[in-house]
Amino acid sequence: MTNIKIAIIGGSGLSNLRGLTDVRREVGRTPYGDPSAPLTIGRLGDNEVIFLPRHGLSHQIPPHQVNYRANIWVLKSMGVEQIYAVGATGGIDPALKPRDIVIPTQLIDYTYGREQTYYDGSNLLVEHIDFSHPYSEKLRQRMIEAAASAGIDVFAEGVYAATQGPRLETAAEIDRIDRDGGTIVGMTGMPEAALARELEMQYALVSLVVNPAAGRAGEAIISMSEILEHLEAGMLDVCRVFEAMLRTAK
Repeated sequence: MTNIKIAIIGGSGLSNLRGLTDVRREVGRTPYGDPSAPLTIGRLGDNEVIFLPRHGLSHQIPPHQVNYRANIWVLKSMGVEQIYAVGATGGIDPALKPRDIVIPTQLIDYTYGREQTYYDGSNLLVEHIDFSHPYSEKLRQRMIEAAASAGIDVFAEGVYAATQGPRLETAAEIDRIDRDGGTIVGMTGMPEAALARELEMQYALVSLVVNPAAGRAGEAIISMSEILEHLEAGMLDVCRVFEAMLRTAK
């Protein structure tokens, strides 16, 4: 069996990983259906890495229809121990501006109707995982250090709020999330993080802010063209962080 320790799950704006060499693809099969796309396997820096685009190769899968269980399961079957996930987010904290990178410490789940556990009763097993701290501190610190070595400033803490999508949130919903303590908002951080914990894999999220959340820029309408512009530019910095991290990660 292939045994690759590190995987990167790409989100909006990151459907392929630049800089990979010795690239090959493998089609993964799981008891939970097909993953979002074939696995891209290659070398980046000193490490072999698996890349999986969460939304599919053509960004055709909306956040509420991603087969999160299949995605995480197939990575586990390949021997992955560490998952670095990428997600585009809206900034709730007024200190955040488009193209800022956040390495969150906590999350709040507002999603519903998603297949969110491997312990759904079908396997006659029940498991209650400790999810007090949803992100691996080891992986978080590795990303923070890599960003510093690449000369990229990041916010080293934050609270990720996972909403259902695919629509963006209302201003009132963002006010509620703000009161709850959320500092960034996205649509894909759950159940991905919890599923990784169930399969005993380390997981950390790299969040790229691409717009002020609803109501955080006055009466301005959130512009998709501006979001895409910030995605394209900001993901270059995200890739630089990964390149710096993978030069030394083990």
